[in-house]
Amino acid sequence: MTDTQPALHWQPVPAPARETLEGRYLALEPLDAARHGDDLWQALQGPESDPVLWDYLPYGPFPERAAFDAWIAGNAASADPQFYAVRERSSGRVTGLLSFLRITPKDGVIEIGHIAFGRVMQRSPASTEAVYLLARRAFELGYRRLEWKCNSRNARSMRAAERLGFTYEGTFRQHMVVKDRNRDSAWFSILDSEWPLRQAAFEAWLDAANFDAQGRQRRSLESLRQG
Repeated sequence: MTDTQPALHWQPVPAPARETLEGRYLALEPLDAARHGDDLWQALQGPESDPVLWDYLPYGPFPERAAFDAWIAGNAASADPQFYAVRERSSGRVTGLLSFLRITPKDGVIEIGHIAFGRVMQRSPASTEAVYLLARRAFELGYRRLEWKCNSRNARSMRAAERLGFTYEGTFRQHMVVKDRNRDSAWFSILDSEWPLRQAAFEAWLDAANFDAQGRQRRSLESLRQG
């Protein structure tokens, strides 16, 4: 069969640099064990942690600080995944981390994952902005496809992907073995052609005018994508 797809005249894009990304509610800082370790220990393992945070991650929890510090140090040294610490402007504290991963400049494909947010970040503008800042950077660099993958049993991650504007593409059955259990992986993506509409919705949702005096949203992110 003859391939009738038009030529893209595609050129590989650069890998993301290790740089701080500034937002309204937070800054994403390249992960550094010495600078971020104490805050992350409190956010992810201390009283402010989410009790189900580690259920679908391939590592953790870390009941001992030494093992946690070794994990943070390994992540900080990694180029792919490339990790960022989330520093909230309101408190100055680091309250979570996330990463780029499966960085494929030759095809223009990149993924957001390894998301570990403390309880204080969840369902907050900061958690949405953290993903937005990485998505914006990926498309600024010229990537064609931004991916999100999760365990198909992870209802929270599935819902988050849909709320954030990722399109569900299907489930890879028996994709992985994680913590001695089968993982069927749900795949989601945003394409570069879809990004302008999603970017506009993100920016409208994150605007201070979209929240009332009690911090409640006036319009949902989904409704802003619909116009």
